[in-house]
Amino acid sequence: MDIKINNLGKSYGLQKAVDNISFEVKTGEILGFLGPNGAGKSTTMKMITGYLEPDAGSIEIGGSTNLDISTKKRIGYLPENNPLYLDMPVMDYLDYCASLQGMGWEQIPTRVREMVKVCGLNVEKHKKIGELSKGFRQRVGLAQAMIHDPEILILDEPTTGLDPNQIVEIRELIKKLGREKTVILSTHILPEVEATCDRILIINRGQIVADGTPTTLRKQAQGQQVLRIRIEEGEVDNIFEKLRALTSVAAVDILEKEQNRFEVQSQPEVFSNRDIFKMCVKNGWILSEMIPLEASLEDIFRGLTVN
Repeated sequence: MDIKINNLGKSYGLQKAVDNISFEVKTGEILGFLGPNGAGKSTTMKMITGYLEPDAGSIEIGGSTNLDISTKKRIGYLPENNPLYLDMPVMDYLDYCASLQGMGWEQIPTRVREMVKVCGLNVEKHKKIGELSKGFRQRVGLAQAMIHDPEILILDEPTTGLDPNQIVEIRELIKKLGREKTVILSTHILPEVEATCDRILIINRGQIVADGTPTTLRKQAQGQQVLRIRIEEGEVDNIFEKLRALTSVAAVDILEKEQNRFEVQSQPEVFSNRDIFKMCVKNGWILSEMIPLEASLEDIFRGLTVN
């Protein structure tokens, strides 16, 4: 089920939490929603799920802008603060959530058992939620979001409090679900975004500042080709001068004099690989390393959101 956001806006007093943003998420796509604290991520998610009313713009879900009960039933939502009834046992709570979603009584036991298995709750399933660790409470929140098999999943910081093994398990679960559902995933864990999401949307001060695949964003951020190279047999200062003389090279840094390692920045929109290779052949030097460097997702995030 597709989601289409058109010129969405939300203010709290004089502060614009979400400022005229537009984007789409297609069925079978996992969108990573990134941004610093207070950027507008959670507010946007709450508007998509119907928890908040937009001040401006429209939200189109499955071709309809009418966010009624029937549409909301097709959405699974894990809020950032994961509100739970701490006095309820896990199984009773999931049974209750399934009932709230309008599932038939004959379906509920099977579905609850399935969610307990999928979210790794089997050992803790008879405990009260208040007796669980933060990581297991997060799993219960995920289970309630998926209990009714929704077509859309809105997950706000779903791996908060999980240990590394649990994070990998939940990440794989989200990737599996993303093949057939529409998923919007908010997180601060940048490697998780690269490992899980098909597309990344970065929001800052209520506005979208980047939208694309991790590879596309890195290429856009790079601007100029950067190579890390090692050239053997030659004298380091001589190599340095000849690298600087290449017309395709903008700048050269010596990284390790003893190892003849250099970092070479090419001219904008130009690649210097072939020129460096030809230079080495001409001078009888051995080009033993040539490693292209890419901007990391963290570099991109900081560049777009640090004011």
